[in-house]
Amino acid sequence: MAAPLRLGTRGSQLALWQANMVKARIKATGGPLCDIVVIKTSGDRLQQAPLSDVGGKRLFVKEIEDALLRRDIDLAVHSSKDMPVVLPDGLAIAGVLPRENPLDAVVLPFGEVRLADAPDGTEAAVAGKYGAAGFGRTIETIDDLVAALGQTPAIGTGSVRRVAQLTRLLPNARFTAIRGNLDTRLRRLDEGQHDALVLAAAGLKRLGFGSRIALALPPAACLPAPGQGIVAIEIRDGDERMRSALAAIDDADAATALTAERAVVTALGGGCQTPVGALATVGPDDALEIAGIVVALDGSEAVHGRLKGPRVMAAELGRRLGEQLLADGGAEILAGAKRAPGAVGGIQP
Repeated sequence: MAAPLRLGTRGSQLALWQANMVKARIKATGGPLCDIVVIKTSGDRLQQAPLSDVGGKRLFVKEIEDALLRRDIDLAVHSSKDMPVVLPDGLAIAGVLPRENPLDAVVLPFGEVRLADAPDGTEAAVAGKYGAAGFGRTIETIDDLVAALGQTPAIGTGSVRRVAQLTRLLPNARFTAIRGNLDTRLRRLDEGQHDALVLAAAGLKRLGFGSRIALALPPAACLPAPGQGIVAIEIRDGDERMRSALAAIDDADAATALTAERAVVTALGGGCQTPVGALATVGPDDALEIAGIVVALDGSEAVHGRLKGPRVMAAELGRRLGEQLLADGGAEILAGAKRAPGAVGGIQP
């Protein structure tokens, strides 16, 4: 009997959910059993520091990738938005799970406005696939949200991309970096430390907190991080046993979207802590539509772009969109972010 596959993951609530889902799907398709190996990363050890101060989100994957290269594990499971666009030599993404809601979500203190319907203005493909019915009094639009939060809300989020875009909607908001597991973040919100949190809808839904979502931000208001909502499985390049085990669980639509979104970031020369958003969707006609944005850190400038084409051209469409964003002013915005006082690794929080 073959030894179980060793599946490497972080030990956070969401990471373990992801790892167990991959394990279950491999088993359900007749693949080998998996043993989960929890690996503590630098990002886990540095819980009190903003990500941009300690090297960005790559800190959540480095030790796991090192273990994969050392053959201490056979495969690794990540939130794909945490992965650098340039993988270490010898590693490859071999599969992805179906995408959960890719949008950013506003969470209000418990007892305030609760889950809303998918907002008007969301692209039809996203709203149709990810919308959810709510209950009680709801926030249905960005105007409703602004009215509920007031002029100077304290908003918790650790993402420069979110801050840059939300500053354009809420110019007097005060943004505070947040770390820790989801339970801790929600407790601090409910205790009054923040007026709202902005988190990935995918993590909230996967961990059973979808009812806390007050509004899923439409892409026109806050374009999500490339890869948001997609669980990626990384292996050693050339490991055909792993590729075979993962082929049956790889989701074609999510893989296509991830390819396009990562190609945008590659063309922009950006990383996890840059003010860049991208979202690709596969339509019923098998066409791929991808939107992208580059935003100044203070929200003062933004360059948008959108392309549509055959899904087989995912990488090419992503590259072309990234180049278009650079040519339309994104290059100057990104250069300004790198020059910002106090910037770490080229980007400040």
